[in-house]
Amino acid sequence: MSINAKHLATFILGAAAGVAAHKYLQSEEGEKLLEDLKTKASDLKAEAEGAVDKAPEYFQELKTKGSEAIKSNFPDAEKFLKDLIDKFTGAGATGTTSTENGDVAAVTPSAQ
Repeated sequence: MSINAKHLATFILGAAAGVAAHKYLQSEEGEKLLEDLKTKASDLKAEAEGAVDKAPEYFQELKTKGSEAIKSNFPDAEKFLKDLIDKFTGAGATGTTSTENGDVAAVTPSAQ
């Protein structure tokens, strides 16, 4: 692999930018910039940790409200999905389904 003038120029410009950034960050203004960046980074970290702590509660609320919305707007959706799952799994006449709180309950067919 040969080094041509374009690669050499790119390396020199990158090194010059690095030296300039180092000189700037050593100045009073550069140190102030670094302190501001550290403060903002710690604020973002705290905000992210707070979001992670709230995530399970948020998703539980989303699950509950979504379930309620589907049940109120599409009352036959649960039966439709159960029939669809039974069709693909081959459960046919009997099977299991999840209840609202996550428990598994036996499902028996209704008389038709």
